[in-house]
This record gives sequence, structure tokens and C-alpha cells, in this order.
Amino acid sequence: MKKNTFVFILFLIIGLVVGIILGELLAPVKALWFLTKSVPISWQPKADLQVFKYDLFIEVKLNLCAIFGVVAAFFVYRRL
Repeated sequence: MKKNTFVFILFLIIGLVVGIILGELLAPVKALWFLTKSVPISWQPKADLQVFKYDLFIEVKLNLCAIFGVVAAFFVYRRL
């Protein structure tokens, strides 16, 4: 399989989503609170160019499970 940037970014996004879902599933377990505590990171670019106006809001809730998912996705990508 040819490695390219698109596949790498796709693997990282899938790892991030899987990690976030895993963090949400583990949230009721009191002993794993440190893995599931989320920190929201948001970015809101906007512009008004008189002819064209946009407002975009992107927010990601990162937790340790999500970071572990990204790291695991990176190692899986390297093994391909």
C-alpha cells in the first residue's frame, strides 16, 4: 500500500474519533476519571468581505483516550 498524506490524515482522524468514543464510553467508570476528563479546544474563524461572509465554529474535546487513539493510529499507519 502506498503511503500518502491523505491516508495518514484519515488514520489520525479515525484514531481521534475512536479515542473520543472510547473516552465517552469509559466516562461512568469513576476509577478512570483521569482518562475521560475532556478539555474543549475551539477555533472560530470568521470574515466579512462585504460580498462574502462566513462564520465557522470547530470544537474538539480532547482527553487522554483521544490522544492514545491518535498515537495508536500513527503506529498502525507506520506498520502498513
